[in-house]
Amino acid sequence: MNRVIYAFFTLSVLASCAGSYNIQGTSNVSNLDGQMLYLKVLQNQDLSNVDSCDIIHGRFTFTGTVDSVKMASIYINDESVLPLVLENGDITIQITQTQQVVSGTPLNDKLFTFIRSYDQLQNQQMELVHKHDRAIMDGSDMEQVSRQLNEEYIQINEKLDKLITSFIVENFDNVLGPGVFMMVTNNYPYPMFSPWIDDVMSKATPTFKNDSYVKWYMETAERVQNIQNGMETLPPSQGTHMTNAPAPPTPNQLAHPTGKQKNQ
Repeated sequence: MNRVIYAFFTLSVLASCAGSYNIQGTSNVSNLDGQMLYLKVLQNQDLSNVDSCDIIHGRFTFTGTVDSVKMASIYINDESVLPLVLENGDITIQITQTQQVVSGTPLNDKLFTFIRSYDQLQNQQMELVHKHDRAIMDGSDMEQVSRQLNEEYIQINEKLDKLITSFIVENFDNVLGPGVFMMVTNNYPYPMFSPWIDDVMSKATPTFKNDSYVKWYMETAERVQNIQNGMETLPPSQGTHMTNAPAPPTPNQLAHPTGKQKNQ
């Protein structure tokens, strides 16, 4: 699955009534048998372990109570395996060599429907690289090939922007909106503005705008832009850091939902 997405996340937002979750997971990746899994959420600016369990004969289980809906992540050691929504109900996880899927509850189903669509478009973009390489091997007219591939890339990118924007807008006031915003923007080398971000923020609700990560990102992107335009200088004491970022997890703490495990 995607190398993007995924430096993701663990954030918690929006309260709901207290409930309980029951996570039943399976894995057919032999290297994972006997590994300890950790279920983590972001609490008080720190990643906190909610639960842990071993993978035994390809099966693992987490159970507990929730007083609010949270974005969470399952870790092996210090590496995130996949994100999920910690919400009331029975949650199913499947881990294979090629993908990780969470299902069974409304927000998890919604999240992974989005991830599948996102990955399909990302894979289409990667296929353009293969087309380019094949064209070189075949001795094709590279000027014509490059023109065609560029047009295809633009079309796919427009579909990606539309997919991301529509999903976030539909989920402004639940954990998925800020969660996917974090997932996508974490792939940027530094906080920056883009057309889809401008579109999202022009429609954003107060709940979304006041999310700690969204607020931090927008303030930092504005500051970076000001520095690039010569309207603001970077204090020497900050070195190469653009900002004294508070709340959100660092990129190393964020999960890549569709990333491969190192130990596969």
